[in-house]
Amino acid sequence: MSDHSLPSGAGKVAEEYPAVWEAFETLGQRCAESGPLDARTRRLVKLALAAGAGSEGAVHSHVRRGLREGIEPEALRQVALLAVPTLGLPAGVASLTWIDDIVES
Repeated sequence: MSDHSLPSGAGKVAEEYPAVWEAFETLGQRCAESGPLDARTRRLVKLALAAGAGSEGAVHSHVRRGLREGIEPEALRQVALLAVPTLGLPAGVASLTWIDDIVES
């Protein structure tokens, strides 16, 4: 299983451990279906979780997907601004920088 749209680390897991990747994808789908949030809201929440975890790669991934799904750049950037009072200015600014890495490319 080779998915060139995946980041290199995830793509490697998908290719080398397809059963693990399939289980991971199924878990993600079941979690998405577990409540009332719409796709846009879920994407923004996942972006916020990635920012909170300090994961540059995950932020990049969720921004790419968000843009493909039609989420406007200002909504993505607002996620980083909302992080400032909770995570602190450095984490919020880092997240904004990671978002802009993709938005401005």
